Amino acid sequence: MKSRYADSLHAIEMSEERKDALVDMLAKEIEAAPSKQVSIEPPKKPRRHGSTRFKIAAAAACIAVALGGGGAAYAMDVGGVQRIVQVWVHGDQTDAALVVDNGTYTLDYQDADGNAVHRGGGGVVVNPDGAERPATEEELLKEINAPEVSYETDGRVIVYYLGQSLDITDKFEDGVSYVQLQSDGETLYMTIKYQGGYALSPDKYIQPNMFG
Repeated sequence: MKSRYADSLHAIEMSEERKDALVDMLAKEIEAAPSKQVSIEPPKKPRRHGSTRFKIAAAAACIAVALGGGGAAYAMDVGGVQRIVQVWVHGDQTDAALVVDNGTYTLDYQDADGNAVHRGGGGVVVNPDGAERPATEEELLKEINAPEVSYETDGRVIVYYLGQSLDITDKFEDGVSYVQLQSDGETLYMTIKYQGGYALSPDKYIQPNMFG
């Protein structure tokens, strides 16, 4: 554009007034030229509709998980990860909300009468080198599903183990009962003191004076 304007000035002979007028006109046009050349619109912000929907969906999923856990959802606050597992309760398999955190657990489920039950426990495992470590989830599940001795209101004593129930009311001698339990080809030897606890071993019966 500058060369065009320069050629025009050389080619035209004019009076001082016309020259001044032309110079003013050219100056105005030059001043106006940048605004014509640079027409800047504010940059459009990238659309975030997709990510926004994703975040909302993820938040909704978290809410759904919390609501789905029912009364057991509060267990997520203890620090572990909550998941639904199947456990054996009095010979019946039921869904339960399990939270495992550093060797401890909480368990929430409904019993056969629809009552909410909250249990907890935990422990450590001693390695062959003598070092202790927190029990794993698998080991804690074995504890949860361990045999249970139930003293019924009618006087019966029932041992529940996984899907089995065994009436041992008449199996006590001097307040002690010895019971073998079978599951998946494995045998557990159970020594029970009447109203005094019990001991388990995969190898042999533990003598009553060794526990309780």
